[in-house]
Amino acid sequence: MTAPGAPADALTPTTYPLAVDRLAAADPVLAGVAHRWGPPPFWRHPKGFAGLVHGILGQQVSLESAAAAFGKLEAALGRVEPEAFLELDDVRLRAIGFSRPKAAYARGLAEAIAAGAVDLDALDAAPDHEVRRALVQVRGIGGWTADVYLLFALRRADAWPSGDLALAIAVQELWGHPARPTWDALDAFAERWRPHRAVAARFLWHDYLSRRGRRAAG
Repeated sequence: MTAPGAPADALTPTTYPLAVDRLAAADPVLAGVAHRWGPPPFWRHPKGFAGLVHGILGQQVSLESAAAAFGKLEAALGRVEPEAFLELDDVRLRAIGFSRPKAAYARGLAEAIAAGAVDLDALDAAPDHEVRRALVQVRGIGGWTADVYLLFALRRADAWPSGDLALAIAVQELWGHPARPTWDALDAFAERWRPHRAVAARFLWHDYLSRRGRRAAG
């Protein structure tokens, strides 16, 4: 069942395997991914500030790098919360894995939350388009980071992180395209998986990582 106050399309440990089975039954290529590597993991991020920081860390780097940096941040803070984050100086943030821009983005987000200018809890039950619209107003959070937050933290079933390189490569490899699809072509290709594009994305990441002998936490 969906948690109280959460949208009906939020994936849960109960509904996610059902969605995986439905997509595999409808798409033989995704079924092949599950056959080769097993079902895609239900990768998740925490909600709120911690989940957005995880998304910021994931900008332009691999899933593994983002997960490793976030793990260091958790080890340093215990709980990744705005007030504790603001106590970390640039030297410590750099050692954890924050570039200078990412440190500025995360610090700005922490300051906005602490001041009450950003209320992430209010987004938990909002429609996807409203969540995206609100998040991209925050400095350092673009469309991809907002979509990743929708997909991993809020676990929305149809969230699709447009512009994700690994997804483009996975589609090229799985469907045998001669060239990597453009972002517009990739988004159009993903329409076939509505209303479960977030589940399809996990299939594609699963294949991309497994082909390379890599397994990453979400």
